Amino acid sequence: MKIVNSVPISSFGGLNFVLDEFEKLGLGRYINSELPKLPSQSKYSWKDIFYSFWSLFFCGGDCAEDLSVNFKTSLNANPFVKIPSPDRVLNRMKSLAEPMQLFDTVRGQKLHEFSMNNLLTDINLSLIKKLRLLDQSDITLDYDNTIIFSGKADAKMTYKKDYGYCPGVGLIGETVVYVENRNGNSDAQTLQDETLERMFNALSAAKIKINRFRADGASYQLKTLSVACKNADKIYIRARKDQTVMKTIASVSNWDEIETKNGIEYYGSVEFIPFKKRAREHKLQHLLKPYRLVVTKTKNSDGQLDLFTGEACEYNVIITNDYEMSNFEIVQFYNQRGAAEKEFDVMKNDFGWNNMPFSKLEYNCVYLIICAMCRNLYGYIIRLFSKRTTILSPDFRIKKFIFRFICIPAKWIKSARIYKLKLYGNLTFQT
Repeated sequence: MKIVNSVPISSFGGLNFVLDEFEKLGLGRYINSELPKLPSQSKYSWKDIFYSFWSLFFCGGDCAEDLSVNFKTSLNANPFVKIPSPDRVLNRMKSLAEPMQLFDTVRGQKLHEFSMNNLLTDINLSLIKKLRLLDQSDITLDYDNTIIFSGKADAKMTYKKDYGYCPGVGLIGETVVYVENRNGNSDAQTLQDETLERMFNALSAAKIKINRFRADGASYQLKTLSVACKNADKIYIRARKDQTVMKTIASVSNWDEIETKNGIEYYGSVEFIPFKKRAREHKLQHLLKPYRLVVTKTKNSDGQLDLFTGEACEYNVIITNDYEMSNFEIVQFYNQRGAAEKEFDVMKNDFGWNNMPFSKLEYNCVYLIICAMCRNLYGYIIRLFSKRTTILSPDFRIKKFIFRFICIPAKWIKSARIYKLKLYGNLTFQT
């Protein structure tokens, strides 16, 4: 095989369409105006830092070092952005960090390390509104925590017996609206009411009204229920099957039998006031209120009788203040939060959450939020571009988007003082 030298051509020509869309949206100007003013002698603006870092994920990279190792030649000759070194990108990220905060609990003996970033949270929410990613008529907010395993210097042991972090994440559909980093020894239920209060305050400041709130069993706490009810019209939370809940289930008299794809299931509900004893002990009776306990029961496989109900059944319980939907509709609606949990797989494998670069909690909080911004931007881009070309679909993961759209040979040509993008291939793009 004979090799003939040729002029440099970028392997990621499709990235130019993405960056062009960023410019049309005015993202670069907005970022430069909202972030701290840089010295006049700075070679790279905040726009260069963010565009370069986001370009990594749009080109299939997974860490800042890819800017110099794998993408330097392909990204350098680009009129939209100047590509800095990986060290410059990471150092600028570190400068955006806010001090880590320490919290303690009433009965606990250890301190809990939390990291929030109000500036980047506000910028992320502003970008979400600018991109019109939310349906303002009916907003469902999902909250969950995930374990990110990491061997960083300050990472602590998680309940899964390995070191890492346990960030709390707020999601509206596929859009990440809130990220708060916490160390691995602080599980999901620890001080969750305070985390939710901060999240709802940020959303309220951005004039985002939450209609419905869903969360898993870690949110089944007296104060957490109170915070959720105060900030959302309707709440749907998985209830833990403790002694009080099981005794209440035993009082359900009317069951609806419904045949589903999993077999015969029974649905019932009863009014229930949780945490009476805890409220008395901590003088929090003012937080007590009645809820609707929605119960699903199915026959178990081993025939073992339940101690409280006397039935050979398995139970799933949802606590809610929604008295309008049927039992079946509430269970179906709650089960849709599984789609939100899949977003953790997307964030970890497509947008860098599994490859945190720093050894401090507060620095990695900055990293997590900027990666979340990239995820939100990708959601906008894939939906927009799929309307312009038949080779894309709005449900594509970013890897497929890269293969179908980004990996197009291209080069910039300057003619008559105008830059023109020359693509190589049988393409039918519309701009």
